[in-house]
Amino acid sequence: MAETTVGWSVSDSLTMVERSLLHTRRSIESMLVAFLLPIMLLLIFTYLFGGAIQTGTPQYVTYVVPGVIILSAGYGASMTAVSVVNDLTNGIVERFRSMAIASSTMLTGHVVASSVRNLVATALVISVAFIMGFRPQAGPLEWLAVAGIVLLYVLALSWLSAAMGMVARTPEGASGFTFFMLFAPYVSSAFVPIETMPSVLHPIAENQPITPLIESVRGLLTGEPIGNTGWIAFAWCVGILLVSYVIARTLFTRRTAK
Repeated sequence: MAETTVGWSVSDSLTMVERSLLHTRRSIESMLVAFLLPIMLLLIFTYLFGGAIQTGTPQYVTYVVPGVIILSAGYGASMTAVSVVNDLTNGIVERFRSMAIASSTMLTGHVVASSVRNLVATALVISVAFIMGFRPQAGPLEWLAVAGIVLLYVLALSWLSAAMGMVARTPEGASGFTFFMLFAPYVSSAFVPIETMPSVLHPIAENQPITPLIESVRGLLTGEPIGNTGWIAFAWCVGILLVSYVIARTLFTRRTAK
């Protein structure tokens, strides 16, 4: 009986993932934000600002690629909050409740679809960066570690966005709640070395989750030692993921309970 229940849950989740991906494919705005915006950010930072920024790397594109990947993940995950609010306000949850499916898998569908969008966007960013002269020194194990870190971060951010979507009452409100996810990478080592920032920002930039995440990805790609930065980034991502998952599921149960 337990195996049957698990099988149904997995099947329902896959159905919700397919539904969310279909919605993304049919939304031109979502496609542009998910895939074209990261590439535009990479081009803007590299060609408009890169010449004026000294990072100690031969090419600014080598320094900025991890930052653009993390920033684009924030943009992609923020759409999850809006999608969750839309489902809650247009009556689709009540329709799911009348069907032989677990309505809570709606959240899983949005999160997994968000992760797929972000991984595709990451692959596009890296591909364009190669064309622009990006030459990472990473081997197969380093690339695997980078993929794992990025995927874990995307999952954590997507569940956090889903939790914010449960709090918000309108799509506009959901966008406002996710603003900090888009802003946080700028106050980190994503685009400039922390030591070039005003001293008052140093404690914030050094002790937020984005900086160890970016330093880990950057070090793995460039073949530089990362020390304990990878474990710090892992701890941040796992902590955010677990807390966000529990909050999102709890709020969903309360908000949809009859």
